[in-house]
Amino acid sequence: MADTFHVALTADFYADDGSPKFADFGLDVLEGEPRIECAALPETRPSLGPDQLAGAQGVVVLSPAVTAESVSNSDDLLAVGRFGVGYDAVDVDACTKADVLVFITKGAVDRPVAEATIAWMLALTHQVRAKDQLVRRGQWNDRVHYMGSELRDRTLGIVGLGGIGRKIVALLGGFGMRPPLAFDPHLPSDVAASLGVRLVELDELMATADFVSINCPLMDETRGLIGARQLGRMKRDAYLIHTARGGIVDEDALYAVLAEKRIAGAAVDVFVDEPLETPHRLGELDNVLLAPHCISWTHECFRDIGRAACQGMVDLAQGRPPKGVVNPAVLERPGFQAKWQRLRIDN
Repeated sequence: MADTFHVALTADFYADDGSPKFADFGLDVLEGEPRIECAALPETRPSLGPDQLAGAQGVVVLSPAVTAESVSNSDDLLAVGRFGVGYDAVDVDACTKADVLVFITKGAVDRPVAEATIAWMLALTHQVRAKDQLVRRGQWNDRVHYMGSELRDRTLGIVGLGGIGRKIVALLGGFGMRPPLAFDPHLPSDVAASLGVRLVELDELMATADFVSINCPLMDETRGLIGARQLGRMKRDAYLIHTARGGIVDEDALYAVLAEKRIAGAAVDVFVDEPLETPHRLGELDNVLLAPHCISWTHECFRDIGRAACQGMVDLAQGRPPKGVVNPAVLERPGFQAKWQRLRIDN
């Protein structure tokens, strides 16, 4: 067993002058553990380098990718903790082979993403952007052309009924909407029914829902899941809301249906090529709301994510598996067990 457990934070948590970019990202959890040391990496790279992780038992990752090269010298690295719930930028198989555990902050983003989704639903249907511009341009009398609509009596369709989708359903309870639909081939129908949600096939959801909310993870089976055929089934007065991961929705097909007004509008927080270095063409359209993969960023969100990530490191340091493990098979690997026994600290 070790005397000290070292946790690294990727450099993008901090500005160039070394000050934190975010008011609170959960470090108070580590501050209460004197035998756990925490330090930021000195520079941000697109992918973590093995030299950056030398000497660290755990790393909390905001945006850099974790590749096979990242964990190629992982004798002392126990875990990668993703700051959030997406892990498509982490080579999970490579981590498992290197006896490195990967965990996410499961549940910490459910409410902020759900609130942001509902905010976008309201902004789209009440034409908030257009009405704001009428005042800014002195076009008061044009307001008669911008009637909105309510959520009442409309149907939400959720693609991926995980924690975020379930929280959306719960928060929408007071809006008088029809019972929601969901497409989730991994969820038993009785579980969906207990939530007041009816499971349907994707084609039915796309054709029936007034709002289609994308809330599934990006993986092989969901890459390109929403393409031209699926978007073509949507109603003309329906909206697409995408807060999951770029690559699930075909951006070419989405641009086409929006430009041709074949659906009413969309709100998009995630893109195939992130970060965007030039304006995205969806920004040319007046029936779209956009955000740079941060629509759910709130002080509460970052506090809760950070606390969950840091608590995961505390758990590991003290010999307990963290919550949200992505590759649970690693816990049974002799190499990981030997490393964990050597590196964890005594209570």
